[in-house]
Amino acid sequence: MISIIQAAGWPIWPLILCSVLALALIFERLINLRSAKVTPPRLLEEVVSVTRASLPSSDVVNKLADNSVLGQVLASGVRAVIAEPRITEDALRDVFESSGRAAVHRLEKYLSPLGTIASAAPLLGLLGTVIGMIEIFGSQAPTGGGNPAALAHGISVALYNTAFGLMVAIPSLIAYRHFRGLVDAYTLDLEQACDRLTPHLMRFAVPRTAS
Repeated sequence: MISIIQAAGWPIWPLILCSVLALALIFERLINLRSAKVTPPRLLEEVVSVTRASLPSSDVVNKLADNSVLGQVLASGVRAVIAEPRITEDALRDVFESSGRAAVHRLEKYLSPLGTIASAAPLLGLLGTVIGMIEIFGSQAPTGGGNPAALAHGISVALYNTAFGLMVAIPSLIAYRHFRGLVDAYTLDLEQACDRLTPHLMRFAVPRTAS
């Protein structure tokens, strides 16, 4: 492997950097996009059960916010009702929507760099191959007395960059599409949870009297 890197020349080093960065991003997203950290399956039912008779204390709400991404969104709605007993349903939905947008933004963290690596790696590989080909043909004798075997070997070495670029790009693209699908699914789960909790929390809102 070291001999291949040495033979491919300096253009392969940006690809190695991209591969290390992509691997780190993939592991980070695998850890932080787990269902247990985003939308625990029984969390909404637990919140509905706890708030069935009355609104919870601030300590319980803080624990809910620390539970997961879904917990943070649901806690924002509970806090809004506690802070403003006369809150309207539209205002509560606005609170959920604002908190949900912030949550989705956090879920999309590092996806853009991963997608950029997936798109740029083949181009970096092609650039390395072109540079290698230029160096190979530039070193050939102008009289045409070059060694065909050496020329063929040089071309194969230059293609290392293209091959390595594809090796970086393909897993990065697969991971990006996978994480993108996860975020879309989690976004839908957050929206449905907020829609279900809104009428439940509105039972504690004090009706506004007409002036």
